Amino acid sequence: MTRPKHLVITLAATLALGACSMAPTYKAPDAPVADHYQPPGPWTTAAPADQLPREGWWKLYGDTRLDGLEDQLLAHNADLAAALASYQQSRDVLAQVRADLFPQVSLGAGAVRNRQSDNSSLRGATSPTWYDAYSLTGQATYEVDLWGRVHDNVAAGRASMQASAADLASVRLSLEAQLADSYLVLVGVDRQVDLLQKSVDAYQRALQLTKTLQAGGAVSGLDVDRAQTQLSATRSQLSQTRAQRELLQHAIAVLVGESASTFALDPKIDLPALPVIPVGVPSTLLQRRPDIAAAERHTAEANADIGVARSAFFPSLTLSAGGGLASGAWGNLLTAPSQVWALGPSLLMDVFDGGRRRAKVAQAHAALDEASARYRGTVLAAFQQVEDNQSLLNHYGNALVDQNDATRAADRTLRLSMALYKQGANSYLDVVNAQVAALDAHLTLLGLQTSQLRASVGLVRALGGGWDSGDISPEVLARDAKAQAKK
Repeated sequence: MTRPKHLVITLAATLALGACSMAPTYKAPDAPVADHYQPPGPWTTAAPADQLPREGWWKLYGDTRLDGLEDQLLAHNADLAAALASYQQSRDVLAQVRADLFPQVSLGAGAVRNRQSDNSSLRGATSPTWYDAYSLTGQATYEVDLWGRVHDNVAAGRASMQASAADLASVRLSLEAQLADSYLVLVGVDRQVDLLQKSVDAYQRALQLTKTLQAGGAVSGLDVDRAQTQLSATRSQLSQTRAQRELLQHAIAVLVGESASTFALDPKIDLPALPVIPVGVPSTLLQRRPDIAAAERHTAEANADIGVARSAFFPSLTLSAGGGLASGAWGNLLTAPSQVWALGPSLLMDVFDGGRRRAKVAQAHAALDEASARYRGTVLAAFQQVEDNQSLLNHYGNALVDQNDATRAADRTLRLSMALYKQGANSYLDVVNAQVAALDAHLTLLGLQTSQLRASVGLVRALGGGWDSGDISPEVLARDAKAQAKK
């Protein structure tokens, strides 16, 4: 049997021994998961749907202007673009790591004119002073993955890429929810501006009434001052509320990728109806939250890194082969005597490193413990956010029932106070008190309605917005990468 055949057999046997991973068997960290959420309260339906919409969860609110703003965010938001670029970097890093699974091949060519030193100690009497050197060479090297270092590196890179994809989804969900929340607050502020403007108009008429009564001697100037005070204070409140609206509009402009100097939204006073949000059961939250998926993938990455650290205790085997043509004359370069080649394995192992490898293994284990703890913390925070927003929705719903009653009573009191004042049966102080109570009741009612809608956005965000952990499976990510490459 010839020597090349021996080498081929040796190479095949060596490859068969490869990819023996030193990483521990991976198991996702345990996290406390309840059987059900706390009772959500009477505002929800008894049989909600199974899942949130996979795309466009904000369409639950039935607001076409919000739909358009969310589409603008997805197309032009700077933070989302940065998160996408970060994910693309992690995908490219994985491609770099995967390259170690294959032989590395290089080609070279050279044409050199040389001059030897006349004073060189190795200069022969017949050696030429000037000579040429031409070469065409090729080199191939391959590290046999005996202990799974390369495969564990690839596994860690893949988990990191999946975590980055989940981070991208988390950023997207966060920005979508932030925009929906800001938009609902803006509409709520528009309603407050409308209420305050109507109140200013009513207080202006009340001031004119007191002035007319004073001119007739029916009331004193004290009533006029009280009416003026109420009018001016409400005008000040209106200006402050309009300033708040402009700040919200500026924030929305940044979210949708437009300049705050040119972006404008017309006032709108119709709040969307509170949607029915399918909550599901706690166990599904582990698959529906992108931040939980990211934390779990970081844990898998840390587990694979332990295998990489452990493999450093064992020798690395590299197979190399090189060959080509070398000659001192260009005309002889492509002839058989100009052939050069080298073929053989090399084995390398650290014998003493002062405890560096042991420390790296300990560090990898500590990193796994950290990632596991962060995963559990993320899960617990997710359940808290779901419960928090369900509690807010529940109690805001109860509060709205009472606040509606309080608002109607305040309106009746104001009407009666004004009627009695016109008849001279009470003082204008009673009217002012009724005005203050009625305005406060209406503002509180508007605030509760807005807060309840904001809590519903918070609940959608806490539930993952219809996202699913299957979105970061290798098959889905590979499909998305191909689709993006065609663009």
